[in-house]
Amino acid sequence: MKERVTWGERLRYSFDKSMAAGPISLIGWLSLLTLLVIVVATLILELTGITSEGTPPLSFAEGFWQSLMRTMDPGTMAGDAGWDFRLITLLITLSGIFIFSALIGILSAGINDRLSELRKGRSRVLEEGHTIILNWSPSIFDIVSELAIANSSVRHPRIVVMAGKDKIEMEDAIAAKKLALGRTKVICRSGDPTDLYDLAIVSPQTCKSIIILSPEIADPDSAVVKTILALAHDPKRRKEKYLIAAEIREAKNAHMARVVGGGEVQLVLADELIARIVVHSSRQSGLSAVYSELLDFDGCEIYTSSQPALVGKTFGDAIGFGSTCTVIGICDAAGQVKLNPPMDTPITEGTRVIVIAEDDAAIAIAAPPAGAVDDGVIRFVAQRPPRQERTLILGWNRRGPMIAKELSHYLAPGSLLTIAADEPGMAARVAELEVDEGLKVRFRECDSSDRATITALDVPSYDHVMVLSYSDTLAAQPADTRTLVTLLHLRHIMEQSGTHVSVVSEMADIRNRELAEVTRADDFVVSNKLVSLMLAQASENEYLSAIFGDLLDEEGSEICMRPAEDYVATGTPVSFHTVAEAARRRGETAFGYARARTSSARGKASGVVVNPSKTEKIVYEPGDRIVVLAEE
Repeated sequence: MKERVTWGERLRYSFDKSMAAGPISLIGWLSLLTLLVIVVATLILELTGITSEGTPPLSFAEGFWQSLMRTMDPGTMAGDAGWDFRLITLLITLSGIFIFSALIGILSAGINDRLSELRKGRSRVLEEGHTIILNWSPSIFDIVSELAIANSSVRHPRIVVMAGKDKIEMEDAIAAKKLALGRTKVICRSGDPTDLYDLAIVSPQTCKSIIILSPEIADPDSAVVKTILALAHDPKRRKEKYLIAAEIREAKNAHMARVVGGGEVQLVLADELIARIVVHSSRQSGLSAVYSELLDFDGCEIYTSSQPALVGKTFGDAIGFGSTCTVIGICDAAGQVKLNPPMDTPITEGTRVIVIAEDDAAIAIAAPPAGAVDDGVIRFVAQRPPRQERTLILGWNRRGPMIAKELSHYLAPGSLLTIAADEPGMAARVAELEVDEGLKVRFRECDSSDRATITALDVPSYDHVMVLSYSDTLAAQPADTRTLVTLLHLRHIMEQSGTHVSVVSEMADIRNRELAEVTRADDFVVSNKLVSLMLAQASENEYLSAIFGDLLDEEGSEICMRPAEDYVATGTPVSFHTVAEAARRRGETAFGYARARTSSARGKASGVVVNPSKTEKIVYEPGDRIVVLAEE
C-alpha cells in the first residue's frame, strides 16, 4: 500500500529544498524571519502601549522603525529607559544579532563560493575578434609570444586559452615565462575542448581564429580530430567560415581531420614538418634560419594579395615587380597554391600572388625602374650532377623513419645512410624503414653520446651528420643535454682531423640553442619552436599550410641555397633586381641570400637575409649563396 505523506512532512520537504537552493533562498528566509520579528515586536508595543520612559506611545510605523533599527544596530537600545521597554527591545536586539550574524555568514560563504567558481575558469568569455588556443603543450608559450607580435597593431588584442588544467596554474605558467605581450591580454579558462558545452565558454562564434594544439595524452590526434568535429558541426555554430589551425602528430590521421574540418582547417603535421626541415637543413647549411625567418612574425612573412596591376602579365614578369617585396608564387581562384610556377604562367582575374614582405602594408607592386638589371654581371652555371653521399644519424625518435624516407628522395643511388642509436628494438625498426631503392642503410647499436663510439664511426668520412633528440624517452632538458654532449664530441673530432662535416642538430627546447652555439654545428632545428611558429602563422593566413606543404614537398619547387657565383659575378656591386633576373632565366625565383661564415656579413648573425631591397647593390663574395625556389 502507498504510504501516506503528512502535511508536516511535505512542509519539511519543501523547507529542505528551499534551504538547499543556495544563498539567495537562505537570505530570503532570514529576511522573512526578520520581518516577522519586527512585526510581532511592533504589535506588542502598539497594543500594550509600552514605551521608553518620558516618551509618548509609539504609532505602528514608528514602532516598526524603532524595531528595525534595533535588529540592525545593538547600540540603539543603550538610551532606552523603563524595564518593560528594555526587555522587549533586548529580545528584538538578540534576534537581530542572530539573524544578521547568519546573514553575514551566508554572504561570506556565497562570495567565497563565487570566487572559487571564478578560479575554476568556467565563466563565459565575452570577447570579439580574439584568438582561441585549445589544449596545452610546451608550444603554447612561443605561440602566445608570436601572436602578441602579430597583434601589435590590433586594438584590444585578446588571446583565450582553454585546456583541461587549472586556470590559476595556466596563468602562473604564462606569467613565469615573462613573455613580451605588449597590449595583448591572455585569458585562461578550464574545460574540455572536445565538449560542446565547454567550447561555448570561449565564444568561438565571435573569434578571429582558432589554434588546436596536440594535447599531452596517449592518443593526441583523436582529441584534436574530435575538437575539430565539435567546432565545425556545432548546431549553434556561426554561418561564417572558421579559420582553424590544428596540430596533428601522425600523417595517417590527417585525412580524417580534413574530412571533418573541410575547408575551415589548416593542418600542421608536426612530426612531418620537423622531419623535412631536418633533412633539408642537413643538405643545405643555414636553411632552418630561412624557414624561421619566414615563419617568425618579427621579420618578413608570407602573404597572399590581389594585385590588379599584375593581371594579364606572366609570373616571370611579376618577379621583377616591387623593390620592398618579392613575388614567389600564385594562388588561383580555386585556392590552389603553386610556388615558382613556369615563368610563362599567366596571372588572371581572381589570382592572388604569394608575396614575401615585412608586413602587408609594405606590399607595393610597381614595375622595376629602367636599367635595374645589369646583364653584364649575370652568369649561368649548369647544375652539378648528383653524386653518392654518406650520411650519419646519431640518436633516434619517432621522426627517424620519416627523416630516413625523406632523405632517400634526394640521395643518388648507391648513397649510404648509417644510423647509430641505443634505443630498444632499433635493429628491427631500421630493417622496416621505407626508403627509396638504391639507398644503403646500415645500423650500429651504440651509445651515440659516447666519445669512443662516435670516433669508431669515422665521422670525417661522412658528408652530413644529423643529431636527433631522444625526445621520446627523455624530457626536453635531459634530451638536449645528451644532444649537447654529442655535438661537443663531434666538434673535437673534426678539430683533431682537420676536416669539416655538415652537422645539423635537433633541439627540444629553444633555451638550449644559444648554449649549443659553442659546438659550432652548422644548423639547429628547434622542434617545438618551428611547430609553434607554423601554427601561429596558419592562424593568421588561411593559405599558409598549403604554401609550406608545397615548399617541403619533394615534388615541385623547394628552397635551395646555391653559390652566388652561379648567378652573378662576385667582387662587384650587384642589385638584387639583377640577381632575381639571373634566377628567372634559370626558371627559379630568388628571394634572399646567405653570407659565408667567414665574410663580413651584414644583417642577422646567421648571415641569412630574406627579401632584401632589390635596388640596393651588394658585393657578393666566394662562399656566399643565393636563396631560391627551384626544382632540385
